[in-house]
Amino acid sequence: MEGLKKVAVICILKHQDKFLLLERLNEPNKDLFTPLGGKIDPFETPLDAAKRETLEESGIKVDAMDFCGILTETSPTKYNWTSYVYIAEIDYQDAPASNEGTLKWINAVDILNIPTPKTDWHIYEYALKKQKFIFDAVYNKDLNLLEMNELIENKKIC
Repeated sequence: MEGLKKVAVICILKHQDKFLLLERLNEPNKDLFTPLGGKIDPFETPLDAAKRETLEESGIKVDAMDFCGILTETSPTKYNWTSYVYIAEIDYQDAPASNEGTLKWINAVDILNIPTPKTDWHIYEYALKKQKFIFDAVYNKDLNLLEMNELIENKKIC
């Protein structure tokens, strides 16, 4: 049914002050830099999905990931998601090949200077501070971000 939320994971891979991000080949977020991630399979926990998606999209096996928070995205189109966000600190390695796009190491200070979803800026900020979050993002029909609220602290982010 159109408008129902899809359930997914967002998998942030980090080494010191760098993020391993994916310049996506496909929608959603085509040509933008995003963390790895994808839909949760039936009967799969969010953590297991995060580990699986990381391995599938990068070839990197992570044994432990820390839960960061939840991002809910709502629009009047088919773009409606609830995503569990995880982060893993990994050893540095050359960016592996991915069938989802091109993986690149991006310095945290450069995040605002690359094409990335606006919601992700706030995810990185909270993840770096190890501050848990529940974000609620609302888009218009053209998928422009109208507003984003953080529900734990009950404050407007943008």
